[in-house]
Amino acid sequence: MKDPGIENFLKNLKAPSPDPAARLRAKRTALAEFERGHAANQEIKLPAEAPGPFQALLKKLRLSREEDSHGSSSMKWYMNRGFLAGAAGLCVVALGLTWVLPNLDPYTRELTQAEMPSASVPSSAAKLPGEESADAAAEAPAEAAARPLEQVAGTSTPAPELKDDAARSSYEARVRDDARLTQELAKARADARQEQEARGAMGNARAPSAPPSPASEADEVVVTGMRAPLRAAMEMKREAVTVIDALEYHEEGRDQFGHFDNNPVQRVSDAPVSTFSADVDTASYSFVRRQLNDGELPEKDAVRSEEMINYFDYAWPAANSRRSPFKPTVVVSDSPWSKGRKLVHIGIKGYDVDRGETPDANLVLLLDVSGSMNAPDKLPLVVRSMELLLDSLKPGDTVGIVVYAGAAGTVLEPTPVREKQKIVQALRSLRPGGSTAGAAGIERAYQLAEAHFRKGGVNRILLCTDGDFNVGVSGTEALKSLVERKRAKGVHLSVLGFGEGNYRDELAQALAQNGNGVAAYIDTENEARKVLVQEAGASLFTIASDVKLQVEFNPVTVSEYRLVGYETRALMTEDFNNDAVDAGDVGAGHTVTAIYEITPVGVEPQSVDEPRYDGNRPENRRENRREKRAPEADGKRDEYGFLKIRYKLPGEQESKLISEPIPLRSGGTSSAVKRDVIFSTAVAGFAQLLRGGIHTGALTYDDVLEQAQSSKGEDRFGYRAEFIELVRKAREAGR
Repeated sequence: MKDPGIENFLKNLKAPSPDPAARLRAKRTALAEFERGHAANQEIKLPAEAPGPFQALLKKLRLSREEDSHGSSSMKWYMNRGFLAGAAGLCVVALGLTWVLPNLDPYTRELTQAEMPSASVPSSAAKLPGEESADAAAEAPAEAAARPLEQVAGTSTPAPELKDDAARSSYEARVRDDARLTQELAKARADARQEQEARGAMGNARAPSAPPSPASEADEVVVTGMRAPLRAAMEMKREAVTVIDALEYHEEGRDQFGHFDNNPVQRVSDAPVSTFSADVDTASYSFVRRQLNDGELPEKDAVRSEEMINYFDYAWPAANSRRSPFKPTVVVSDSPWSKGRKLVHIGIKGYDVDRGETPDANLVLLLDVSGSMNAPDKLPLVVRSMELLLDSLKPGDTVGIVVYAGAAGTVLEPTPVREKQKIVQALRSLRPGGSTAGAAGIERAYQLAEAHFRKGGVNRILLCTDGDFNVGVSGTEALKSLVERKRAKGVHLSVLGFGEGNYRDELAQALAQNGNGVAAYIDTENEARKVLVQEAGASLFTIASDVKLQVEFNPVTVSEYRLVGYETRALMTEDFNNDAVDAGDVGAGHTVTAIYEITPVGVEPQSVDEPRYDGNRPENRRENRREKRAPEADGKRDEYGFLKIRYKLPGEQESKLISEPIPLRSGGTSSAVKRDVIFSTAVAGFAQLLRGGIHTGALTYDDVLEQAQSSKGEDRFGYRAEFIELVRKAREAGR
């Protein structure tokens, strides 16, 4: 006895809505199998006069038929018949492939090799009965939406007669879904064509594609019945990857900064000499500004005190000769955060070169166009920044453009700036997409710069990136080695960082330092104007390389000292006189400022206690090592220490030396210098507060505001007013 419940259940059971493409493939496979099975039961009919390769087959077939008519070899006939059917089929397939493969466009070939669905598809180039082009459906989406499901899928089979309303509704829903899918595929293909045209216009690291064949131009020619959907699916996937890249790289907290500890307080009796490399980078200040403008306090490792201080221009007197590019300025003042202690300001300002005196420039713009650059503050800001740079160059300077994403390539050979529109057009044609093969881009940029090297001129690569290298050589040490090997040929590398969420500060710093360049972070168009227009000489034209500073403190007058910042630029004492040791470069008009906090002898409390045991006292350790103290040391009671600066002029291998004492009292200091001493002190205090304020005692943001406001001065470009506002934002964010 049948269970009526089961019958009702089966009657109302609805099949899941299948994928339209899967149904289309299944129908084609079934039709192909039916045709092959039907052909196997039919007598093979061949023309009486067949061309070349078929003559032998025809002769053998006729002999077999004659034998079959006499009934002598029926089994042999059936064997020959099967053999001939298979051979004919193989010939047809081979001829079909010979016609099909040359007409496949690159997208179809790529998908066929890597992502072709596993379901079998007829190999014939002819359409199945009732099959229609997917392009035709795409050109009339409204009409396709109104047609039955089977017609949308590519067959003329009429819609089934469904008495059940629910089944009919389900069937109609599938029809509408198929029509919607067709429209989406058509739109994806149209978007892909636009992107392909844009890429072709810019020559984005690809060789020019060959002219399309008639079959690739005529989308109505469907090679396997699936070309249009497959090509659209390929393009949809590529577009999806680009979007995923953009979303992935915009995650918060993915910015990477190298960790470092604050410089410790040193006893002069233990370590009387302090040595470090000059630093003219400003990336830290710009990144901190961006974070504070977003209402967030920056992470401590993002704050480098020396880059905060050196972001601003100061009134240190400049040198008058390119042969002697520095004139040190030393000022001693009271510490605002530690009673009784002193601050020693050491300032140098490089010789400023007039625009008419600047050497000819051979610049290569190395631009990251990977998927992670798909944000308004990344590639679009890069393009605007490079356009601003063109305004600061001479007409005879040349600019080349190399881009990198999944691969690297030349977009524009070095072109004179007088052809500015050509350069701008190449910049504006760039589009983001793909992974980040940064090392390959750097190598290609060096090749281009070396091929157009200007002897006696400026040969520099400007790397613009969000900092992520995830294809090829990507480790910091490996990339440093790559840049070190290339810089000996006279081509320098500077790094401009853009965007956040993916910024690798440590890598940018390492590349710039080892490439004899500068590292800056550009968060706004105003910052781009500051770095590339207002300070173009400092950013592009080097007046001194391997600049090192060393201070020897006098144990008679100083008991302790601490260098504010420069933690990542520390050098060994013996590195100062070693010309083979690389150090920072200084550009035209650059200012470099270093601040020491010292504790004069007799000032209490001391940060480091005196040793308890006689054997640990410095004077006893010297006696144990049979060392003698310099006889004149006790006589220098009017000096806190002695400053030495080493540098190399461009193109020279032997360093020069500048030296002068650090007096207890500064005399003849101008009012402008005194004002800038106060302002630089405010910036130093602010940077230390952002790093935790472990050495600033009771200093507060309000104290910093008071110092900065009192010493703002003329502030032509508004940078100091902006700093004051940042201090307020930090105060609010820290509450």
